[in-house]
Amino acid sequence: MVPVLLILIPLLTGLGLFWVKSDSAARTLAFMASLASLCIMLAALTVWDSPKYLAYDHVWLGILNSRFHFALDGMSKLLCLLTVFCFPLIIYSTWNNKYPDSNRFHALLMLSQAGLLGVFLSMDALLFYFFWELALIPLYFLCSRWGGEKRIQVTIKFFLYTFLGSLFMLIGMIMLYNKAGGSFAYADFLKLKMAPGEEFGIFLMLMLAFAIKMPLFPFHTWQPDTYETAPTGVTMVLSAIMAKMGVFGLLRWLAPVVPSATYQYGDNIATLAVIGMLYASFIAIQQNDLKRLVAYSSIAHIGLMILAVFAPSYGGIQGVMIQMFSHGINILGMWVVINAIENKFGTRKISDLGGIAQQAPSLTLFTVIIVLANIAMPLTNAFVGEFMMFNGVLGSAATKFGVAYTVAGGLTIILGAVYSLRMVQNVFYGPTNQLTAKATDISLNVQVVLAIIVVGILLMGIYPKPMLALTEDLSHLILNRMNLK
Repeated sequence: MVPVLLILIPLLTGLGLFWVKSDSAARTLAFMASLASLCIMLAALTVWDSPKYLAYDHVWLGILNSRFHFALDGMSKLLCLLTVFCFPLIIYSTWNNKYPDSNRFHALLMLSQAGLLGVFLSMDALLFYFFWELALIPLYFLCSRWGGEKRIQVTIKFFLYTFLGSLFMLIGMIMLYNKAGGSFAYADFLKLKMAPGEEFGIFLMLMLAFAIKMPLFPFHTWQPDTYETAPTGVTMVLSAIMAKMGVFGLLRWLAPVVPSATYQYGDNIATLAVIGMLYASFIAIQQNDLKRLVAYSSIAHIGLMILAVFAPSYGGIQGVMIQMFSHGINILGMWVVINAIENKFGTRKISDLGGIAQQAPSLTLFTVIIVLANIAMPLTNAFVGEFMMFNGVLGSAATKFGVAYTVAGGLTIILGAVYSLRMVQNVFYGPTNQLTAKATDISLNVQVVLAIIVVGILLMGIYPKPMLALTEDLSHLILNRMNLK
């Protein structure tokens, strides 16, 4: 019941919004639908936390033996909660942003939410592929219709990368379907016994798809351009939630399904992740555009998650899952700050700003806390996940380079502090200039959104146990499949 409601609410709202002519009504309906999804999810974590409410299974394409099979297990709960938590904040924080044809903008936004939730809930491979595409297609239109000056070129690049990734994934799923005797069921995939050589082709297809989505170096080049060009509300979805689809794919559909190949080629992928982390961190230091700085920062953070997946240990896998949630919250906070600055000053260039703290103390306070969380300061949410990932990589029995990877990852933390704190110093402190001297503080709706994010950062940093308890079973499953328990 709960999975169906979670998907139907944004899906039906999105379809209905195409017929709503009033911009304010469309925005309000989208916001109310996102709040309804959040309420359903909170009920699933409390009063409806029972198998009879958290799963749905019905025939879909009988001729292909594919089913409408949804389930809320620990990792699905975590990522569905992230999705339904972020969407109301995205809509409310961008309430004053002006979009031509606002009804269509919010309709596509709701359809992307339905697709994202379907990705995290699907326990059937063909259904997973269907929602993977449903999450992406609205985002193509959002970027191409409401993006910046280079939106057409950037969206074409985004489309080509993600289309190729989807094609590779479909090939991999069909290969698994044939191996499983004509079944797309996730449970049947877990029963497969294949030799390492047989797993390689499937591993390659799925890994290419997920590598593009995360993105993993050298498949990352679509991301900074897309984040920069897309309207900020769409960038929030891309960065806070959609990037997690790739990491989710690794943990759900790759590591447990083809464990031998994941183990055998783990060092190769981990090396690419470390290269990407260092590359993105050095590039971020050079950025003058706030959007591009945060885009490269996101590549570095996702790279650490990939590293921990392919240098697996119990603590490391647990760290990846909680960090997916933490990174989503923190990066959303950064985009809300950037949106507020761009709306107030008409620029995202760091060199054009300065002294904002004197005119906007609330914005400064919230930004400093979010930046400290982004560089994993103790008592913030990111510290928990990153500490567990580093500890897991260092102690992993699955890689020969645990110490080297840990040192390289630690260097990216230092570099992250350099570019993040330099940004805070140059944007918020020092003397004001002609542009910032007459600034005012942020509006009430932005203050409310940032306050909610900061509370979440501190709560998870101080007491992460409820989040960690959600993901214990999947961590054990992955390690058992790879014979690393």
